[in-house]
Amino acid sequence: MMARINRAMIDMKMRKICLIALSLATIAMGGRLAIAAPVEADSKGSAPSKGKKIFTRHCAGCHGPEGKGDGYLLLGPEPANLTRPAMKKKSDAALLRTIHEGKPHMPSWKTRLSEEDSRAVLAYIRTLKK
Repeated sequence: MMARINRAMIDMKMRKICLIALSLATIAMGGRLAIAAPVEADSKGSAPSKGKKIFTRHCAGCHGPEGKGDGYLLLGPEPANLTRPAMKKKSDAALLRTIHEGKPHMPSWKTRLSEEDSRAVLAYIRTLKK
């Protein structure tokens, strides 16, 4: 039992070390994530409606149907309340990075969502009201 726990702790530490190394390598090479690049607003307003569909399918289970963090607690502590003022103050680049890379208790969506879909989810999140 202790061996499994120790192995799990070592695996978590190795993942963190790999993520840090990858981040430093990206910075050293001068690379930037395209997902974090600024983007102009969609003039037709279709991004938020597309984002709502994607959010409902992939995000609402944890973040709740209105983004208030009241969904299922599948992966650990309470999911972020996306309607909070603090969330509104975060930059688009920071939120796109979170969608793309995930958090300790949130999966990465970079392999499941295209850049366009991630931006559509962000556009929808920006429309959520407290």
